[in-house]
Amino acid sequence: MNNIPFGPTYEEMLHPEKMPKDVRQRALKAVDEELDPINLFNITWKDESSKVRKFILPKELTGVDANIIVLIGKHFPSGSHKVGPAYATLIEGCVDNTIVPGTHTILGPSTGNFGIGVAYICNLMKYEAIVIMPDNMSKERYQRIQKYGASLDLTPGTESDVILTLERTYELKKNPKNRSLAQFELLPNYRFHRHVTGHSAIEAVEAIGNGRIACFCSAPGSAGTLGAGDQIKKAFPETKIVALEPYECSTLTNGGRGQHRIEGIGDKMCTLIHNVLNTDFIALIKDEDCVRALKIIHDGDAILKEQGLHQSIIDEMRELFGVSSLCNIIGAIKMAKYLHLGPEDNIVTVATDGYDRYESVLQDLKRRYLETEDFVLRRWFKDIFMKTDIEDITDTRPDAQKAILFNQKEKDWLKFGYEKAYLDSMKSPEFWDNEYQKIFEYDQKITAQRGEAPWKK
Repeated sequence: MNNIPFGPTYEEMLHPEKMPKDVRQRALKAVDEELDPINLFNITWKDESSKVRKFILPKELTGVDANIIVLIGKHFPSGSHKVGPAYATLIEGCVDNTIVPGTHTILGPSTGNFGIGVAYICNLMKYEAIVIMPDNMSKERYQRIQKYGASLDLTPGTESDVILTLERTYELKKNPKNRSLAQFELLPNYRFHRHVTGHSAIEAVEAIGNGRIACFCSAPGSAGTLGAGDQIKKAFPETKIVALEPYECSTLTNGGRGQHRIEGIGDKMCTLIHNVLNTDFIALIKDEDCVRALKIIHDGDAILKEQGLHQSIIDEMRELFGVSSLCNIIGAIKMAKYLHLGPEDNIVTVATDGYDRYESVLQDLKRRYLETEDFVLRRWFKDIFMKTDIEDITDTRPDAQKAILFNQKEKDWLKFGYEKAYLDSMKSPEFWDNEYQKIFEYDQKITAQRGEAPWKK
């Protein structure tokens, strides 16, 4: 095993200060040399001081009293926090000896960021990789995947046709040499977010407002990020966990399966690893609002200044967010209003990636609109941020609503060979707690097997 680069444990990803000091220092120095395997040890929400990378949205932007804290994912290796679940899934397979270097090719079903993460991790850990994704995503995604040396296997459609990528993955899995890092169904994704993202979110609100989390919201692509909510609720039982999905593809809300433009979310299914027990609300966000909001954040300096934002804040925000990040931010504003949160209350959400993979999205926006001058952006700002409403929110706490979500999960996953008894076991909190506890076993395995790995000089 120690002939391939090994990376951090779950605990080291949460607390990078627990890494061997020489390894941590080497990793920090190698940030600009992204294909150095030591960058596996930069998979963390933390900066060089072991502080959570976050951005507190100015209230002149949000129009609400509550504090909205955004965990920043663009500083992860490969530019997105999705690299964390990709690594966690691969390393668990490595230590379990179900994924063998030189023998197996890695499959990564995705609409972009997870596929980029798979390509990146496989490059560092010396595996061949095939990323299966829709053929109408932003060109920056394809370029990044190919840059890392993975092959592309494209399926028809867009973000909301990701079910086709899953079906294609199952076809490719019939070849015994292929192993899938199936983000929608494998629980290392859940484990990473519950432990690493969940605890990081808890740390992020220290000394802000009342120091607690009133609401955690995230759009489910794989629903891995929502797993953070399980750990947040252990610390703050009053936290409301909110799944955000496109208005145009409202699968969790009412079975809707339309097309939309929010790359990274809305997969026409209830993913297997989505713990619907802890999902309190589902809120619908309009896709065009997210793309327009990206335009405002990136190019609307004059409008943002009019609202009272300082130029330094505008400059800092410019590269921090992608389209799905704006979906999460709009959802946080919506929930702050819905829950009547005040200045002591905190909402936490995540920015999965940054602007760097969305230039083509804004080019398409310009093509679709006759005008995107300041007077247009000014109107968009008021409509999107200041006039965010509290419509299209479903309370999923009642048993009847939980049953609808469980039925959707059965409809989606029985056809892929999962037994009803296994799906029924997910209706118990003990299932999720038991899966989470496996991180401590895996941490021991990783530590024992990485030995004198090649990253250790």
